[in-house]
Amino acid sequence: MSDQNKSGLTYADAGVDIDAGNALVDRIKPAAKRTNRSGVMAGLGGFGALFDLADAGYKDPILVAATDGVGTKLRIAIDTGHVDGVGIDLVAMCVNDLVCQGAEPLLFLDYFATGKLETEAAARIIEGISEGCVRAGAALIGGETAEMPGMYPEGDFDLAGFAVGAMERGSHLPAGVCEGDVLLGLASDGVHSNGYSLVRRVADHAGLSWASPNPFGAGTLGEALLTPTRIYVRQCLAAIRAGGVHGLAHITGGGLTENLPRVLPEGLAAQVDLAAVRLPRVFQWLREAGGIADSEMLKTFNCGVGMVLIVAADRADAITDVLQAEGETVTRLGEVVAQPGARLTHSLYTGTLA
Repeated sequence: MSDQNKSGLTYADAGVDIDAGNALVDRIKPAAKRTNRSGVMAGLGGFGALFDLADAGYKDPILVAATDGVGTKLRIAIDTGHVDGVGIDLVAMCVNDLVCQGAEPLLFLDYFATGKLETEAAARIIEGISEGCVRAGAALIGGETAEMPGMYPEGDFDLAGFAVGAMERGSHLPAGVCEGDVLLGLASDGVHSNGYSLVRRVADHAGLSWASPNPFGAGTLGEALLTPTRIYVRQCLAAIRAGGVHGLAHITGGGLTENLPRVLPEGLAAQVDLAAVRLPRVFQWLREAGGIADSEMLKTFNCGVGMVLIVAADRADAITDVLQAEGETVTRLGEVVAQPGARLTHSLYTGTLA
């Protein structure tokens, strides 16, 4: 072999460390194993993952798929080094959408891309994904780690998630939404994973860094804003199985203004009493520090309501009991009304502090 061949370039010289990738896979195997559930046949390590729907208990299943990311909330996680919760966010954004169709999340795959793989940080992110899957009852069945030098600045990364769920044929939601149905709101755990471009702008406008004392609570501002997105899957599935749920709306980007009308038939509107909502202090701070109009708040943030259930009026109390038993804070927001030409109406927003 010539000296030229002996000193030739390697993939590692180009910035891609296959050994580091293999070390990461070994590190995260216990995290993936935590998420095992009925139906998993083969997970990490193969060219594809296998899942047996019959073993998961389905007779005539319809598959439901969802994909999402975490958005610019990642910027705060990267800047602060507090990356442990964004994996939970990633799962939440996908599985909370799936359950709105009436589906049980079964499996999850992630895509993690970075300029240079830092095994410890990557493992913490994927362990967060594992925790999100445990909370949702889904198996972390595979994924992709892409080391792409020249594509991302040092320390930066991006995440995407892919969830697959199932439901028995004929059980899809929304279904049966009608005049008189009751709107039940489930409390959020803060900003969740939407509106962070505006959040970052407000912080900059207020002259605050992520290390600044939290103006609306304990700790630093960065830590508070990285509170993970709440996962509503088990709670909503329990409500669905109790009977009387006609629809669900995950309150993400677009807020109540845009998301609730997505599950309403033509000719019906959601009459929402916003005075019933206790506004978490993070939103009070955003509104005041940014001088944000109430209409802008409502179409950008969840404003304290992360999920809305549309339920039969005669089942509202029973479903509330089910949700509270599952640990949810439930607010009766209003009802579905016959109002052609309107999809969402609401009373004056008072912004009552939580």
